[in-house]
Amino acid sequence: MVVKQLRCYSTMSRLDNIFNLDGKVIVITGAAGLLGEKYAHAVAAYGGHPILLDLSQNSVDILADKLTKKYGVKAKGFEVDITNEKQVELNSNLVIELYGKIDGLVNNAANNPKMESSSEKNFSRLENFSLDMWNQDIAVGLTGAFLCAKYYGYKISQNQKGGSIVNISSDLGIIAPDQRLYKRPGLSEEQQLVKPITYSVVKTGIIGLTRYLATYWPEKNVRCNAMCPGGVANGQEDNFLREVSSRVPMNRMATSDEYQGTLVWMLSGASSYLNGSIIPVEGGRTVW
Repeated sequence: MVVKQLRCYSTMSRLDNIFNLDGKVIVITGAAGLLGEKYAHAVAAYGGHPILLDLSQNSVDILADKLTKKYGVKAKGFEVDITNEKQVELNSNLVIELYGKIDGLVNNAANNPKMESSSEKNFSRLENFSLDMWNQDIAVGLTGAFLCAKYYGYKISQNQKGGSIVNISSDLGIIAPDQRLYKRPGLSEEQQLVKPITYSVVKTGIIGLTRYLATYWPEKNVRCNAMCPGGVANGQEDNFLREVSSRVPMNRMATSDEYQGTLVWMLSGASSYLNGSIIPVEGGRTVW
């Protein structure tokens, strides 16, 4: 029986199109962000229909129109607060009503806590970090991913062929932030910048969520994996870029389009036996 199944898969698979996403309906959270937009382009370029979720209807409408015209897909944007369970539930039902199915979910949305402060005590430091900021960051990065898995993920499990969930973690979900990168001369300890605690907690939690989901719907052929991107060069100060690059074996930060190929692979049939995997895409930083 197993041999028969393997032969059937071998016959049906073609190496020239295993990366295609033709006709697949892929929900992308945080779609209007720097990487979210790149993920949406990658899905559309390989024939998928991107469902773009963000807090700005105008932003996702503009992106959806651009993707539809450029790639000839049925992209659509929705203003959805993924921390609001009712909004997520209603939107998941609406997507099914409009498209008939959901094939994939990219849990990309997360707060990126800012570190700058003009006060005497920098709010990004653990001893000053407010409970309100903690709750906001956890709500978007972890609770939002949970709610999307609960509703969009469940819809994927109702598909005859299942589908793929890709959770976006970070290299800082694998290693701790090197706080020396943010240190500035001439500032007291209370004013020194640090990467806020919530970023590491959220991105590590995403890995735990991934492992849970990977074992939750396997009989429905729903796979779940996490991608852990490294930092993206995006107008940072030269000294910061040099310092980060010195900690990466490839000696540079990523460009914003270098994660697209990995995402397509993880969503497509090319990764049909990938499940519960934590994939670092960070130039080798976590190896050191």
